[in-house]
Amino acid sequence: MYDTVKTLHSYWAYIVLLILFIAAINSLVKRATGKDYLAFDFRISLFALIVSHLQLLIGIVLYLVSPRMALFGDLGMGGIMKNEVARLYLIEHPIINLIAIALITIGYSKHKKKLISKAKFNTIAIFYTIALVLFLSRIPWDVWLS
Repeated sequence: MYDTVKTLHSYWAYIVLLILFIAAINSLVKRATGKDYLAFDFRISLFALIVSHLQLLIGIVLYLVSPRMALFGDLGMGGIMKNEVARLYLIEHPIINLIAIALITIGYSKHKKKLISKAKFNTIAIFYTIALVLFLSRIPWDVWLS
């Protein structure tokens, strides 16, 4: 089960990054050009929210079935914090990505309350771009791309 969930989590990450990138760039470009906020903009923002939340659910399952969880008992929290790889997988990756998904959720929620297109695009651009940078910062690139 672990390998299946890990594979799903890895491939779904491509979708999350792509959709989040499209949503962030869409907002940045349309804000800069002064375009109106349309149904397409709402849908792409919503889709980014949905795929990121699905990734969170897959990630939670992966975290719970991971053999790395035994390291909490073997090394303790102090040992995990001293081990760079264990710290990345058990602490940094989950926490930073939870923060990123919270930012996406907050940004989506805040943008719906705005009445002006520019304000809507600003909110999505800021929150989604920060979330994208956070996601990119905690991906285990050496394992993910191999």
